[in-house]
Amino acid sequence: MIDAIDYVLTTGCAWKALPHDFRTPEGTVRDDFHQWRRNGLWQRIHDTLRSRVREAAGKEAQPSAGSIDSQTVKAT
Repeated sequence: MIDAIDYVLTTGCAWKALPHDFRTPEGTVRDDFHQWRRNGLWQRIHDTLRSRVREAAGKEAQPSAGSIDSQTVKAT
């Protein structure tokens, strides 16, 4: 399931264009993805992974400050 969702999000293909190599039907993958997004599961996964990666790097689980860097790019 996670591999199928990752494939769609990484490649940008439509849900119905999901290769048949994945054993889960595209409708199930799509519906579960949207349900997980609505109920906050993706955010909880992200927060947990971020904390674990920071702790593995010897940092506090939660960042104490943030930084925003932006650049202006001229287009022709």
